[in-house]
Amino acid sequence: MEVNDALVDKLANLAKLKFDALEKEEIKSDLQKMIAFVEKLNELDTTGVKPLLHMTDEVNVLREDEVKGSISREAALKNAPLHDEQFFKVPKVIKK
Repeated sequence: MEVNDALVDKLANLAKLKFDALEKEEIKSDLQKMIAFVEKLNELDTTGVKPLLHMTDEVNVLREDEVKGSISREAALKNAPLHDEQFFKVPKVIKK
């Protein structure tokens, strides 16, 4: 695969990035190195090798749920800069 200015421009557009000429050359070089590395990996014979799906054989190692105490609503609202009897009040951030 050839890495050229058009490919770098397309990738920059998709990523919403802008590069100057020097940065473009560095990126072209880096992309070419990455592609060469992947092509080198494609030379390996992987017949009979099962895909690695998980790093360990452990399945669902989870802790037990424990009911723990919490602070009361009054204590939580006590430190809030703005609240009513039940809820925190926050500035509106979504416009209709």
